[in-house]
Amino acid sequence: MYIETLKQAAGHPVVNNNDTSAMTTTEPSHSAILYYTAIAVRLALFKLAPSLSAILGSRVEVSTPITSFKRLQEGLFLYLHDINPYDGGIYHQAPLLLPIFSLLPEYGVNPMATHSIYAVADILSALALAKIAASGVSRGSRLFTSPRSESAWSNKAIVAAVLTNCAILNAIAAAISGNVFNSIFALSIASYLAMYPILLAPPLVLLLFDQVQLKATSDVSAGSFYFRFVLRLAGTIQVLFYLSFRVMGSSWRFLNSTYGVQLSLSDLTPNVGLWWYFFIEMFDSFRTFFLAVFWLHMSSYVVGLSIRLRKQPLLVITSLLGILAIFKPYPSIADASLFFSMLPLYRHIFPRFRYGFIEMAALLYATFLGPAFYHLWIYAGSGNANFFYAITLVWSLGLTLVVTDLVYAALVDEFEVERPDVKGKDVRQI
Repeated sequence: MYIETLKQAAGHPVVNNNDTSAMTTTEPSHSAILYYTAIAVRLALFKLAPSLSAILGSRVEVSTPITSFKRLQEGLFLYLHDINPYDGGIYHQAPLLLPIFSLLPEYGVNPMATHSIYAVADILSALALAKIAASGVSRGSRLFTSPRSESAWSNKAIVAAVLTNCAILNAIAAAISGNVFNSIFALSIASYLAMYPILLAPPLVLLLFDQVQLKATSDVSAGSFYFRFVLRLAGTIQVLFYLSFRVMGSSWRFLNSTYGVQLSLSDLTPNVGLWWYFFIEMFDSFRTFFLAVFWLHMSSYVVGLSIRLRKQPLLVITSLLGILAIFKPYPSIADASLFFSMLPLYRHIFPRFRYGFIEMAALLYATFLGPAFYHLWIYAGSGNANFFYAITLVWSLGLTLVVTDLVYAALVDEFEVERPDVKGKDVRQI
């Protein structure tokens, strides 16, 4: 695709081969074997080690108040007994999950049905990621083609993600295919489940517009396209809210218990993020101010990256996924895994990364010592909250360096296109 873009710029007629559906159908059969094997391995793990899900569900690195499966079970129990699931302040997830999971057999009796749902979500995430990789958009878009585009990464990657990550990846894959409806619907589902994916809307609409423009026979009005995108996105989310309103017995109480908790950080359960300890130590008189500062800080990256990296909207999305994994109120390793699953798409600019060893050392250091410090604090009683928070700072530092290196390498890549005479030379700030 990136070669065809150059031909189009030169005025040569080309055939548009950006349709990733053709790529998907021509994939070797061993890809299907890989996906089926992944499902079998995951289900076998839960069958052979039934306590594995409980162990993972109890880890603060994996489970947060917004994504906890234990809390989902609590809310489901209340819902099935005609009690408001948001009574007691335990359940903070989307209301529409309750009628969906109520159709499954009881988890304590037949857990494999629930495990199958998450296994299917993982495979759908892997298929979407494979489609994103096969499109080549990370190496060449409508407005930019990397000079290192020959250094492609294999698209045989599987991401361990849950429902929100699955929706995000499918929104990106649909945008790359130019499918407006599917992209908006998937982004609406992701935003409804976790709220923060709505911040991906600006770069996603840019990516979608570029792909639609490549396939269009005539110019598409950018302003009109963006306006229709916002209206459709808002309309889809409103439909989801209305369905939730009906499920909750014509009550809007779920808004405060789901999205209000994230905005106000009323649940200070420890996690791998930066917010919880800071607001435990915060005086109540300053709490509202610093909540606004933290949210404004996290949201401010969206506009700046979307403007500066307009030529590479997929890179903006990838960078924002890394930033959200650091600065969102309730992050987990699932957010980092989503970012790391997208990162290999930019293998062609890895040589421009500056702090690879430090990044790997910091992340490995936090990965191994994080559980140990949490155990010393909670179980052994020989440590305190500072132990665990200190290691989460190291984890966030490692992620920050990776995101910074990614953006730096992308900017160098763009600069070498604008100035071919400096290709291969070190770039230094003066």
